[in-house]
Amino acid sequence: MANPDKKPLVLVTGATGALGPRVVQALCDAGYPVRTLSIDQPVQGLFAEHVDVRQGDITDPQTVAHAVQGCKGIIHMAALLHMFNPPSDMRERYEKINVGGTAVVADAASRSDVRRLVFFSTIAVYGPSGGEVLTEDSTPRPDTFYAETKLAAERIVLEAKNAEGKSIGCVLRFGAVYGARVKGNYRNLLKALSKGYFVPIGTGANRRTLIYDKDAARAAVLALEHPAAVGNVFNVSDGSCHTLSEIIEAMCLALGRNLPRLSMPVTPLRLVAGTIEDVMHFAGLHSPITRALIDKYTEDMAVDCRRFRRQLGFLPSYDLLAGWKDAICETGGTVEY
Repeated sequence: MANPDKKPLVLVTGATGALGPRVVQALCDAGYPVRTLSIDQPVQGLFAEHVDVRQGDITDPQTVAHAVQGCKGIIHMAALLHMFNPPSDMRERYEKINVGGTAVVADAASRSDVRRLVFFSTIAVYGPSGGEVLTEDSTPRPDTFYAETKLAAERIVLEAKNAEGKSIGCVLRFGAVYGARVKGNYRNLLKALSKGYFVPIGTGANRRTLIYDKDAARAAVLALEHPAAVGNVFNVSDGSCHTLSEIIEAMCLALGRNLPRLSMPVTPLRLVAGTIEDVMHFAGLHSPITRALIDKYTEDMAVDCRRFRRQLGFLPSYDLLAGWKDAICETGGTVEY
């Protein structure tokens, strides 16, 4: 879709989020004029001066229609992200933003002259892996509000067509994204390792699928440009399935710290955690350690991402160690971010 002389305007929704600035910068580096639409006003200096910054809600059709005008491409990232054990009344909000907001964006894209709509999804749509290596052909079994609504949004994007009746959607199911701006479990793990108070649980043989944020941004630009992306779903990662032990080792090497010497067995720890959780629940209190938290830490999530490499030629620039080193370097050598 890219013109070598003058590249078309691209809209990025959710650009002020953890990954958004990376995507905006990757587009700018590739020569695209960029417009952003985010619920929050960006802090000063977050984007280059020539970026057209818009503030607004993706669930508002008029706001989105104005933002889409003149754009030939959209990278749709805006979403209500995963929350651990959200209350039941959060489902409506997840539906409104992740499903309803995506429907608004897809409708605006179809009514305009948009040629490509790239949707940021997640490998969480697969649900529990059952120890298998999952591919794009695996049946999704989402088990959280976040994953359920992301899967519903995928269907909307894949059904989107332009005025000529041609498909415009592409879905990228990202592995866990890490980087200097990204919050969540991996940042918490990195901070604990840096302070020397982290004790692993279990053998660490459970597998995870990750990608560094700069590579995730490059993947988005590739999906925007490549003709084979249209109408397809791709898993996206750094190309490997890492054991948790390998991830911890890479973090420690990047930090210049020794590996933890001790580990805790899963079964007795889960029993203790369950007892604490039950007692605190009975007392009307929130337990800092739960069965679900331990299950999340020890889960196995191995996803095959070779299709994206074979069909679109994606090659990550960062392996696990290089990614963590770069992330720490970008924070000035500290993980207190």
